[in-house]
Amino acid sequence: MLLYLHGFNSSAQSGKARQLLAWANERGLAAQCPDLPVRPAAAMALCERLIAGSATPVTLIGSSLGGYYATWLAERHGLKAVLVNPCVACDEKLVREVGRTQTNWHDGSEYVFGPEHLAELQALKIAAITRPERYWLLAEKGDSVLDYREAAAYFSGGRQTLLEGGDHGFTRFADYLSQIAEF
Repeated sequence: MLLYLHGFNSSAQSGKARQLLAWANERGLAAQCPDLPVRPAAAMALCERLIAGSATPVTLIGSSLGGYYATWLAERHGLKAVLVNPCVACDEKLVREVGRTQTNWHDGSEYVFGPEHLAELQALKIAAITRPERYWLLAEKGDSVLDYREAAAYFSGGRQTLLEGGDHGFTRFADYLSQIAEF
């Protein structure tokens, strides 16, 4: 099963999630793109249930914050993970969001990102990956939200595809779906 984990304030309605589901459905492949709860602990509990209930081996695909989550899950369960413009050290990057109202880009729902969210992110921090061959970094250098060089250093030793241009949404995601499924 391909398990796609969306980014911060995103949802299963994101472009990448919809592309993956449509592509997998056309090929009869199992894929899930759940709406992740805003609380990191609840998001990981949901992912743990999906992994445990999968009849086939799981490959994780994580975008932005979803890449942070996918890394934790990959380390915990020995899974392969494809990281798409991933957030490295999200627990540090999101400190500035504590106390701020957040709005989901797709449904408009709001919540306040509090210290409890940050503490749960800190609990998921992986200082360094093990077995880098389990990881594939897909990053576009034109990402104005996250610096691809940070991810390239963190996932060194793993497979890396670093592309010129693009943006945080990873504009060429559909071009890599077949390779992701093979990985």
